[in-house]
Amino acid sequence: MRKHVLILFAVIALSTSAAQASPSHASALGKPGDHAKIDRTIEIATSDDMRFSPSEIRVKRGQTIRFKVVNGGQMKHEMVLGTLAELKAHAALMRKFPEMEHDDPNAVTVEPGKAGELVWLFTRTGNFDFACLVPGHFEAGMRGRIRVHP
Repeated sequence: MRKHVLILFAVIALSTSAAQASPSHASALGKPGDHAKIDRTIEIATSDDMRFSPSEIRVKRGQTIRFKVVNGGQMKHEMVLGTLAELKAHAALMRKFPEMEHDDPNAVTVEPGKAGELVWLFTRTGNFDFACLVPGHFEAGMRGRIRVHP
């Protein structure tokens, strides 16, 4: 019971600090997309070699992208969008609380042999990141880059 209370406090603290830092989670790169306005679908393969394929994606600012994430491995994987600083901080939190599950619009968790999707509207240009934050996966190099151009 005590462990669950600590996890709850950690999640609340993380949510509070994220809300103070920016108006919405991962707002530096955009916001959740409207499923009725998808411009393009990009399939992302995950595997137990701790890599995404492709690991680099190019999109146009203003595009709503459906990421279809396919897990071809034997372990659970996920795709979380964010800045590198956000992803590093969240990966550290996941190491402390490995049973924490994501229910954020900028993340999708995919069980082995399954597929999931994430729909995102990219509102800013620049270079952004995505990663798997299952403990140990980020540290093993399971990361990718999204280049958003005008």
